[in-house]
Amino acid sequence: MTRAQIIEQIGKKKSYLCVGLDTDIAKIPSHLQIADDPVFEFNKAIIDATKEFCVSYKMNTAFYEAQGVKGWESLEKTVHYIGDEHFKIADAKRGDIGNTSDQYAKALFETIPFDAITVAPYMGEDSVKPFLQFAGKWAIVLGLTSNKGAKDFELQQTGNGMLYEQVLQTVSSWGTLENLMFVVGATQTDEFTTIRKIIPNHFLLIPGVGAQGGSLKEIAEKAINKDVGILVNVSRAIIYASNGEDFAEKARSVAKKYQQEMMSFL
Repeated sequence: MTRAQIIEQIGKKKSYLCVGLDTDIAKIPSHLQIADDPVFEFNKAIIDATKEFCVSYKMNTAFYEAQGVKGWESLEKTVHYIGDEHFKIADAKRGDIGNTSDQYAKALFETIPFDAITVAPYMGEDSVKPFLQFAGKWAIVLGLTSNKGAKDFELQQTGNGMLYEQVLQTVSSWGTLENLMFVVGATQTDEFTTIRKIIPNHFLLIPGVGAQGGSLKEIAEKAINKDVGILVNVSRAIIYASNGEDFAEKARSVAKKYQQEMMSFL
């Protein structure tokens, strides 16, 4: 999916919502557990309920890898079911020496047709570049995360500002506005002004709204650019809004609420 197509979908739906399909089989409603593929049946119902309110879906691959071959099958079926109208993100946080990253990219861009992969930049340019070689595909590089461990490295002062600032500055030169995004945690709103000075035009994937407590209002005030330029991910607050047979209906209601709030900031 191209940048223009993402912007078009945001404008069409008046939304920059990304729904996180981080599906834990232990949390799937009991009436679905008898299905041949409970994870896929759950995902399919969530997608049907939320697709008009969001522009993207993000799947944390760990929740699928934990189920072995069956989990990979659920993941692949989910990606195909979503289709081409929504931006599909593999939250895999890959990043290794070049030939290994090349295989990661092929696995999650070709074998399973995601639009984007989250990437860890710690090993440097040759570990990120392979993800930038596929037309219409994106690397979403970890910039500044919401977890408490961010202070251990990302928020450490260096001779040129904080480490995360150096990462944004350096990595932004490796790709373009058409194939490179950055992950910035929703709870790091104090840093958004600085981030937008470094990368004013790049898209940001912003997790941490909902269960983690990030504020949509603060994000909108500090991170939106002329193209909107953000995708805000909400996972648990939507997909686990109910654990009963009404789970999809409740998910739809919560997704609609987020979309309406987002629309008020556009």
